[in-house]
Amino acid sequence: MTDGRPAPDQDALSKIDTTVPHSARIWNYWMGGKDNYEVDRIAGDAYREHAPTIETMARASRQYLIRAVTFVAGDLGIRQFLDIGTGLPTYDNTHQVAQRVAPEAQVVYVDNDPLVLRHAQALLTSTPEGVTEYIDADLHEPERILERAGKVLDFEQPVALMLMGILGHIQDYEEAKSIVRRLQAALPPGSYFVHYDSTDTDQALKEAQQGYDDTGAVPYVLRSPEQLAAYYEGLELLEPGIVSCPLWRPEPGTTPAPTDIYGGVARKP
Repeated sequence: MTDGRPAPDQDALSKIDTTVPHSARIWNYWMGGKDNYEVDRIAGDAYREHAPTIETMARASRQYLIRAVTFVAGDLGIRQFLDIGTGLPTYDNTHQVAQRVAPEAQVVYVDNDPLVLRHAQALLTSTPEGVTEYIDADLHEPERILERAGKVLDFEQPVALMLMGILGHIQDYEEAKSIVRRLQAALPPGSYFVHYDSTDTDQALKEAQQGYDDTGAVPYVLRSPEQLAAYYEGLELLEPGIVSCPLWRPEPGTTPAPTDIYGGVARKP
């Protein structure tokens, strides 16, 4: 639990750059959040002009997270979550969803963005029975993440590893696959991999992404569904497999339209 933790340090806050758009802040803007700056709203609006479906994609990704975490915590009984690439808190964040199902759930968030660090206090809330922790670490250093997460999570017991919309920020595809393998290797059998990323399946989205990358912001690589499937090699994919996120176990009675975000849930045998 995290009551009484100190506020984020001012050195971290001083690193926030409000002159260049930032993907986490833009995503926050598209989802109706308030933790963004004018530069982000301008970039987000420009992106939306090229790809009008982007706000739908952003909201669909959150609904997918809610369904996936609810399923993993509820139906599969997982009580430990390692969520890397946390992003800015909006609504129904991982710890809220997991602890709503299982109050004793333990959630470790990982990010290295100073604005996310600024909001760490908002993230670091927990049910009395559970744990919510935040680690300031870089996805490029998976062993460091695992070492620090191991101080909170028990890697002798199943863990849900969550990489939600973050692997596109690893520009080299081979490195992205290597990072996923190294993280998965540390998990015991019976653990789960929960993932989504935006895909290169729409030309308008590709053009919008190129325009965003040209602003000087940290690029995001759109990859094919076939490339994303490589992240799941050696795992047992759960139905319905790697699909457009709105089509992954949609709520009964709904008829969701697909978007250009693909994800899936898989079990480590």
